[in-house]
Amino acid sequence: MSQPILLLKRADLEPGKVRKCEVGGVALAVYNLNGTFYATQDGCTHATASLSEGDIVDDDCIACPVHDGTFHIPTGQPMSFPCEHPIRTFKVIDEGDDVLVDLDQESDEAADAV
Repeated sequence: MSQPILLLKRADLEPGKVRKCEVGGVALAVYNLNGTFYATQDGCTHATASLSEGDIVDDDCIACPVHDGTFHIPTGQPMSFPCEHPIRTFKVIDEGDDVLVDLDQESDEAADAV
């Protein structure tokens, strides 16, 4: 069984924002969507770009800052061209003021989408 790792404190990321976090040697984009936290790989699957530098659009998608292709944050699925391959998602655990990530498990939404 994997061990969850502290990502950040809830107060460190405002609703509607994304930021980059390095955890266990993995670059993650961490999102606060109206108080629910998500984590995905930070790298776009289409271009060499940091998704944490993109904008949250349509309430739950991230736009790549290079070509504006979008991914659904909860599931990692590509939503618009030129993005065609999903991004990896990670299970996020809320523990009071702490937001943790399990690098060995995908998000619940991504698991349910399969």
